[in-house]
Amino acid sequence: MTELIIKSASVADFSVAVDWAAAEGWNPGLDDLDVFHGSDPQGFLMGWLDGKPVSSISVVRYGADFGFLGFYIVHPDHRGTGAGLATWNAGMAFLGDRIVGLDGVVDQQENYRRSGFELEGRNIRFTGVPVLQGVEEAGSDVRDVTPADEAALLNFDLPFFPAARDVFTRSWVRSGSSASRTSKLALRDGEIIGYGVVRACRSGYKIGPLFAENDRTARDLFLALCKDLSLQGSAGGEVSLDVPERNELAVAMAEDFGLQQVFETARMYRGGIPALPWQKTFGLASFELG
Repeated sequence: MTELIIKSASVADFSVAVDWAAAEGWNPGLDDLDVFHGSDPQGFLMGWLDGKPVSSISVVRYGADFGFLGFYIVHPDHRGTGAGLATWNAGMAFLGDRIVGLDGVVDQQENYRRSGFELEGRNIRFTGVPVLQGVEEAGSDVRDVTPADEAALLNFDLPFFPAARDVFTRSWVRSGSSASRTSKLALRDGEIIGYGVVRACRSGYKIGPLFAENDRTARDLFLALCKDLSLQGSAGGEVSLDVPERNELAVAMAEDFGLQQVFETARMYRGGIPALPWQKTFGLASFELG
């Protein structure tokens, strides 16, 4: 076949890969790409044949020691041609000796193991129209994020990820509310004890991350985020939450709000499994960037 050219992609070029992800049922957020790409503009690779994109991978670097891999897709017309493996190899070379994480589809686990990845646990996507009637009002002080919260919020986020991700978090957690994205904090005595983000997707909404010191706070945040959607005229829409299976309280919360399991991924790492506070992780930010 014609030589495959693999290179970093612009936002406009990589939007094709986001469309591929949507076709695979991944349901990306409406404004995810600008946030994702801004986290590491060189880390979004695409393979090209005769000037047309045929493969993609995101290999976002978080400092010198950690990276996260996502968007590993080959266009259906070019699967089995070697384009996927070449793109994978280019992405892994780009990340170098960093510890690397990914959320892979379950049936690809063996392939990832052959590349040195080991399973950390399952992440489950719960989806449905949240049942909010009869749920207690927030017991925590929950409010919108403001610009003045940035430093404290970044500090709170730090233990939940294997490396500092300030660039990503600043852009992902926007102050105030809009039709496409809302971010809220939970506080006790003026200190952050949890935060969550809800964003519009091609179908419905996703909540993530949802980090909280305890189950009650996580439920307060989930309820507040869903009620904010109702105020924006989106009542009755589906909401998805990506939950680490090992957090039994998070699984129970999703089920109590009427969500059902629709999809799962295998969280895997190469180079060592980071110690993260999964019992305080009630929802992941994304399967694409961790």
